[in-house]
Amino acid sequence: MYIRMLKLRLLNAIAPAYFFTATIVTFGLHFYFFIPTIFQTPGTQLSAATFFHIVVFLYLMLNALGNYTMTIRHPAESANENVIPMCSPDCPDRVDAHYLLNGRHFCKLCKKVILKRDHHCFFTGNCIGNRNMRYFIMFCIYTSCTCLYSLVLGVAYLTVEYSISFENPLTFLTLLPLSTGYFFLGTISGLQFFLVLMLYVWLGIGLTCAGFCCQQVLLVARGQTWCQFRRGQLVEAHSSWRANLSDVFGTRWVLGFFLPVQTVEASPSDARKHD
Repeated sequence: MYIRMLKLRLLNAIAPAYFFTATIVTFGLHFYFFIPTIFQTPGTQLSAATFFHIVVFLYLMLNALGNYTMTIRHPAESANENVIPMCSPDCPDRVDAHYLLNGRHFCKLCKKVILKRDHHCFFTGNCIGNRNMRYFIMFCIYTSCTCLYSLVLGVAYLTVEYSISFENPLTFLTLLPLSTGYFFLGTISGLQFFLVLMLYVWLGIGLTCAGFCCQQVLLVARGQTWCQFRRGQLVEAHSSWRANLSDVFGTRWVLGFFLPVQTVEASPSDARKHD
């Protein structure tokens, strides 16, 4: 039990470091390799295409980082200090949360009581619940878009710089094993091999975040959390899917969709649960 908790705490520290490292590497590749190579322009004046891609990339990146920050700044712990776990934090549990009352759970990793706990996100280092679910979903959306956009530019860079053709659909499937062999044989440079690795990193993160986003939206629409789903707890349909989505995203969800700002407040019924 203690070894497992130690592994989880270690993962809780490594995952955010991995996220920030991947973010810095992605930022550097875009501005030092992709954009200068793919959108070459004579002189110092930026072309319209270069400016457009810089704006798109910065918009996606800032929204991903902004919602990441909002997910951390608005934790989902209960404001009711009288709420205590029903069993000891050392009690073994497969999902590391003990069901309390009114949708509250105790997270042994955060050591806090979480309102409407969905799951513990290791990349943000905290639990996802009633207050930060909408920011987590938007973080997944923009992270997925940033990774897939980087994947497209990475493919374009390899095509322009190293004359790698991706017309054959099998090229992407065989690119990593072939590049690994060529790298150890000394045929290709370390930069080219690193770029190939980053293509698969972006693809993996992009698809994973897209899957998380779809899963969370479906659960929110049903008025259910991942903890409840894992435990097989059925939620009675007291509200429609529109009301459930509105409860998480608010009535001004459009502004929150385009900007990572705290403009979409919790519903009054959710606010009363903090009192």
